[in-house]
Amino acid sequence: MKGGVIAVIAILAVFQLAIQHGHAVTCGEVDVSLMPCINYLIGHDSSPSPACCAGVKAVKGMASTTADKKTCCGCVKAAANRYTDLKDEAAQSLPTKCAVQLDIPISRTVDCTKIN
Repeated sequence: MKGGVIAVIAILAVFQLAIQHGHAVTCGEVDVSLMPCINYLIGHDSSPSPACCAGVKAVKGMASTTADKKTCCGCVKAAANRYTDLKDEAAQSLPTKCAVQLDIPISRTVDCTKIN
């Protein structure tokens, strides 16, 4: 429980940084936001946790411009490729399971240059 609260606070801090005017999104911010999703994405949990969904919402908030969407896409793609046991179906269903309309596919193979 205590770890979950800390994760949510960290996610909110990252979200606050991301909405500052002129702030460029970094992969570190995206990684921190989506870290609570790892257990779901590798099949250890049957559904995403509230902290995971908060992270997905934070990433959506970071991706307000086309450039930010492309950056987030590249970060998500790189993160997905770091986990060889990532379940593609879980990754693709994550935004829907969190009730977030995410304009960034969570995929190892997405062409981020086509994001607009």
